[in-house]
Amino acid sequence: MKAVGFTTSLAITEPASFIDVDIDKPVPAGHDLLVKVRAVSVNPVDFKIRQNSAKDTVLDQPKIIGWDAVGVVEAVGSDVSLFSVGDAVYYAGDITRSGSNADYQLIDERIVGRKPATLSDEAAAAMPLTALTAWEIFFDRMRLSADRDRDKTLLIIGGAGGVGSIAIQLAKKLLGLRVIATASRPETIDWCRQMGADQVVNHRNLVEDVRNAGFRQVDYIVDFVDTNAYWDAMAELIKPQGHIASITGSATPVALNKLKSKSVSFSWELMFTRSTYQTDDMIEQHHILNRVADLLDEGVLQTTITQTLQGLTADTLKQAHAQLESGTTIGKLVISF
Repeated sequence: MKAVGFTTSLAITEPASFIDVDIDKPVPAGHDLLVKVRAVSVNPVDFKIRQNSAKDTVLDQPKIIGWDAVGVVEAVGSDVSLFSVGDAVYYAGDITRSGSNADYQLIDERIVGRKPATLSDEAAAAMPLTALTAWEIFFDRMRLSADRDRDKTLLIIGGAGGVGSIAIQLAKKLLGLRVIATASRPETIDWCRQMGADQVVNHRNLVEDVRNAGFRQVDYIVDFVDTNAYWDAMAELIKPQGHIASITGSATPVALNKLKSKSVSFSWELMFTRSTYQTDDMIEQHHILNRVADLLDEGVLQTTITQTLQGLTADTLKQAHAQLESGTTIGKLVISF
């Protein structure tokens, strides 16, 4: 089957940063679905793994990456009970397994949801990874609820990106929060407002801009850009007994002591935790994706797709990764097969 991968980590401008390959079609067993992939979307995790997983080495076999896919179930393993052959599905994948940049992919049914019926393959492919990330950060890590938290203030650092775009919607539509999102360009400011942000502030002068917008401090902060770069600002802006959460990691220790006097909580979120560690509640991602599909079909949420490329080729993946690495992507970029 056709796939796109790499054997060494190279700059995206290098000819061999992605290569077209032909690999064996996998066979499902256990809880696995064999999915004929129809569309994928690209996330920052894709280029970060491409840049770092094969440094100073050449792999014996091409590494196939890609998380976020829409496709149709072609075959199932012996333990599958949630899906049948012919079902249209969407999912964000498992970072420990071969990815979605291929004609076919094996994926555990417990991290797969039904494709939203009202969306095209491309529009649906934009959603799984970012929706799971935002859902988990709000409901599993921060434990927010509409009953308790409605009308409280949330600052989203990185409002126009893939996760920020769906996080704004979830925070407004499901939690009833007052959302302040960061953006700096006219087009990203407009996008955040389209997603439902109540206020848009400039991340370059974060403390000053939040306060100029009328907020001395905020109840909650989520960081989708750079934990350490915004740490001092977050520590200053968070209310006592508030909660900060981040998806971006940190190459250096985070100064948690800056939160102590305010008794502020801090959480990490990684969407791949459940699949990587085969957690007891791994099937929660199946339930979350189905709930998000319902919300999309009901028109409560909207897809965050903004750009579509055609064809599963090395050249298309290079174009997509170059776009994401530019740091200027709004919403989600999708590749249709």
